[in-house]
Amino acid sequence: MVRFPVALALSGALLCSFSSLAADLHVQVLQEKLDHPWSLAFLPDNQTLLITERSGQLRSWQPGSGLSEPIQGVPKVWAQRQSGLLDVVLAPDFAQSRRVWLSYTEANSSGKAGAVVGYGTLSEDNRQLSDFREVIRQTPMLSRGNNIGTRLAFDRQGFLWIAFGDNFASSTAQDLDKLQGKLLRLNSDGSVPKDNPFIDRDGARPEIWAYGLRNPQGLALNPWTQEMWESEHGPRGGDEVNIPEKGKNYGWPLATYGVDYSGSKVPESKGTHADGTEQPVFHWKVSPALSGMAFYNSARFPQWKNSLFIGSLKEKNLIRLRVNGEKVVEEQRLLEDRNERIRDVRQGPDGYLYVLTDEANGKLLKVGLAQDATASRG
Repeated sequence: MVRFPVALALSGALLCSFSSLAADLHVQVLQEKLDHPWSLAFLPDNQTLLITERSGQLRSWQPGSGLSEPIQGVPKVWAQRQSGLLDVVLAPDFAQSRRVWLSYTEANSSGKAGAVVGYGTLSEDNRQLSDFREVIRQTPMLSRGNNIGTRLAFDRQGFLWIAFGDNFASSTAQDLDKLQGKLLRLNSDGSVPKDNPFIDRDGARPEIWAYGLRNPQGLALNPWTQEMWESEHGPRGGDEVNIPEKGKNYGWPLATYGVDYSGSKVPESKGTHADGTEQPVFHWKVSPALSGMAFYNSARFPQWKNSLFIGSLKEKNLIRLRVNGEKVVEEQRLLEDRNERIRDVRQGPDGYLYVLTDEANGKLLKVGLAQDATASRG
């Protein structure tokens, strides 16, 4: 499948901008005093949220009762720079198994760190995570706390997808014997699917689905095509969105639209294109510093139909992209007036967006449009 990138600085007539709807937004602060929250997940009661704080706490939140004390039984994490307690997702059979998956960071005695993914069983009162099992560890440990990445998502077939960063060791993203800069696919019990692309290749990790990633920050299943989409930080510029296909190479560090932090060319880069690598479906010449992302698939706000929402850390806003098939055709910035780093965004069961701000006094926001389509029909 051939895909063509769309770049903001180059797109001209190809990319349209939304008319501003900022004045039409309705934003409610549901919770304050969160310690750099990183991710959230909705329990099946459609009321309770699980929220991770990067410093190591997993908490629940409910309307009326608010934020819980830290849930017990969570693994101890190494929280330095970009690392700590990161993503949280529920197993597809959570209603029966009560299984909660977490990603987090551990370090060895020399101070080198890597991501770990595992799961535990959440008690019925949401106070205890028991029988935690580590499923996969990012090896070798190379990070000093940077480019950990690490997002988790389940698809409709029950496969678990894991996006790992390059640990600031860029060349490892091309090494199939390492888990840096990779997108993994596992069965729901943590075993390796028999149809993974590198399962029979000597010197390659069988968990790998795609490679050549830099610092993945978003991972979401497209509800219309059932394809997994991934977003990541470039170096200095070159943030991008990909639709990773089986066994494909997504270029880092051989192909990038960014430059090194010094302003010089990335040493390994051959330019924006390199033989044997795939192009992003969308990229930014100037980095917004992408974070979590979610597709919008609710009838509550029809104005947001076919939208992909992505948080921005550097620009401190929420990016809305309108998607047509595998192309991004329009872009809009929201929440710019709040001047807060956006770490994660999820669509709630009620059709509102739930947003986490990455601050020492982090917040849980409920975001919708002032005119509620479902309410007006009622």
